[in-house]
Amino acid sequence: MRTKIKNNVSWVGYLDWELETFHGADYSIHNGSSQNAYLIEEGKTVLIDTVWTPHRFGFVENLASEIDLKKIDFIVANHGECDHSGSLTALLDRIPGTPVYCTALGAKSLEGQYGKRGWNLNVVKTGDSIDIGNGKKLVFVEMRMLHWPDSMATYMTGDNILFSNDAFGQHYAVGELFNDKANQCLLRLEAMKYFTNILNPFAPILAKKLDEIAAMNLPIDIIAPSHGAIWRDDPMQIVRLYAEWANAYRENQVTVAYDTMWEGTTQIAHAIADEIRRQSPETVVKVFNIAKSDKNDVMTEVFKSKAIAVGSPTVSNSILSSVAGWLEFLKQLKFKQKKAAAFGCYGWSGESVKQLQKLLGEAGFSVVEESIRPQWKATQDDLAAVPAMVKSLLA
Repeated sequence: MRTKIKNNVSWVGYLDWELETFHGADYSIHNGSSQNAYLIEEGKTVLIDTVWTPHRFGFVENLASEIDLKKIDFIVANHGECDHSGSLTALLDRIPGTPVYCTALGAKSLEGQYGKRGWNLNVVKTGDSIDIGNGKKLVFVEMRMLHWPDSMATYMTGDNILFSNDAFGQHYAVGELFNDKANQCLLRLEAMKYFTNILNPFAPILAKKLDEIAAMNLPIDIIAPSHGAIWRDDPMQIVRLYAEWANAYRENQVTVAYDTMWEGTTQIAHAIADEIRRQSPETVVKVFNIAKSDKNDVMTEVFKSKAIAVGSPTVSNSILSSVAGWLEFLKQLKFKQKKAAAFGCYGWSGESVKQLQKLLGEAGFSVVEESIRPQWKATQDDLAAVPAMVKSLLA
């Protein structure tokens, strides 16, 4: 089923209500998602992207019920990842030889994933354009590393639509498609979660790309991303948010994240949270057991935080594997200008706190000197060190 976006531009994507994970199982989805594809019917008929591989046959059949597939003059592949390109195999089997426009790395990605099938791949770069009739054209903008090297966006003149691919999206199924029809709290939360877990590692590149797009002076009436709601009501609001989020974003919040074996480290985590509330009642405090919490949701709270405290008991002269894996993910996300502290109890050798401090430093955090490291279970004397650690975190 197609839904009109504006004039002769329609959405022809797939609403994935049942989707629970993405990127394998690396990204959690709580409110569904969508793979957005767009059909332009001007002097030329153009398809912007397709949908994920599991839905390829349904996508092609639905598209064929809307238009004669042979009328498609060309396809734009903004990104080679299979949630965007996964229907090309089935589609081009029906309309072989149809030109596909993509970046040079996009061509490499498509052939790498699907093999050299003799597709009519045409390479474009930033500033290249194609006339689509009726006084309108498509202008291409490379979006390298947002979030793959092959990514690009496509701008449609006349209707002033930016098909932004993975930038400005969310994993959020909005049946009504548009941002003004979505639950606004969920929309912002899912947009921030998407930015945190997918785009934040490339924040410096993103900031420069936003400046580059602004310098092109393109009027933008609609931002049509590849996932989630289409921004038609004040579409530049998400651009403003991205500019803010890409600039070492933080709120007045501290997140405490830990795992425990016999609750000794839990005791310390709660003592830290209580002390934060005592010293700074206006500061938001969030506490998570890493092993029991959704890692993407926790990282979104870390993104919002000005400081974190991370805890693990010592096990096998190191830290719990749950915390070790979480810290590797934390390092990948490349957060900036945030403080961190380490804590954890031990029974015999007691290496966990130093390990945590080292790993937090490697993840780009400014690690405070103070730590909480009691043997066995924290006594009141051990917990007496908590206020000094919290004071350093809040400073």
